Amino acid sequence: MTTSATTPHRGPAASPELPPARGQLSESVIEVLDGQGSRLPEAGRVRRADPYGDDLQLLLYVLYELHYRGFAGTDERLEWDPALLGVRAAAEDVFLDALRRDSGPGGTDVTAAIDALLVEPVGDDGHSVSHHLQREGELWQLREYAALRSLYHLKEADPHLWVVPRLRGRAKAAMVAVEFDEFGAGRAEDIHAQLFADLMADLGLDPRYGRHLATAPAEALATVNLMSLFGLHRRLRGALVGHFAAVEITSSPGSRRLAAALRRAGAGRAAQRFYDEHVEADAVHEQVVRHDVIAGLLEDEPELAADVVLGIEATGHLEDRLAEHLLTAWRDGRTALRAPLTPFTP
Repeated sequence: MTTSATTPHRGPAASPELPPARGQLSESVIEVLDGQGSRLPEAGRVRRADPYGDDLQLLLYVLYELHYRGFAGTDERLEWDPALLGVRAAAEDVFLDALRRDSGPGGTDVTAAIDALLVEPVGDDGHSVSHHLQREGELWQLREYAALRSLYHLKEADPHLWVVPRLRGRAKAAMVAVEFDEFGAGRAEDIHAQLFADLMADLGLDPRYGRHLATAPAEALATVNLMSLFGLHRRLRGALVGHFAAVEITSSPGSRRLAAALRRAGAGRAAQRFYDEHVEADAVHEQVVRHDVIAGLLEDEPELAADVVLGIEATGHLEDRLAEHLLTAWRDGRTALRAPLTPFTP
């Protein structure tokens, strides 16, 4: 498979660098994006890949990133290159099939799926990252957690905006109201992505967009790819709403624990502010998402109930995989990243 010829039209210098490949599939795609290759993997090879593996997840991540800020030196017109879109579609089929198979029982009972999110474990059940960090997390673990979460939080709420033109009435109005808060309610310094960049700087991390992609494990890439997958496909609008609900409903208690963990570890005020902001904001957002976004969507399109459930269950499934990866590494006293964090000097 070969990409279509284009005259280079490079992305902005502020875009991140392309990451190192993690296998033959991602290598061929990255070489094309870098202008060093023209051959892409056949769809059959892509469909035989591990749906949760580093190679496929990085392939998806770099292709999705073309719809966000792109990469330094990459031709911006490759965003809509037909051959790259064909590779992406094959990879998405693999990923989505695995999510439908592995995420949960499915069904159309949205109320039951949401109610399950509202049940907080009594204490630490041994599988909660935020409980672990609050109780015994060390500063190096908090720094690793912030580094891998930066893949989403430095573009927080961006993938959810794709659903707005696909909603109407009450669901659209409520979704935009929540997103208005995520983007700082008109104040650039209060945009949640900026608050997270401030958190990273407070922890001595490189806060520039996309700088930690190369060290993030596949389990972290998958949580971000999920949003892009659901957001970029109109047919999966119900799943994106389900994902959004899962994030907003579980955010407030988790953020409270993470804010406490940062205080215990001696992090600065900027680091604490990000999670303090989410304790209050997401407690309100939970009600709006449940009673207006989801209820409004299903009032208009009740046939999307199964997709909303899929979005909720897939979010939990991938977060559980990430938690297992992190906690296994940290309890062994080793880094959960692909390479240790390096010192950062602003």
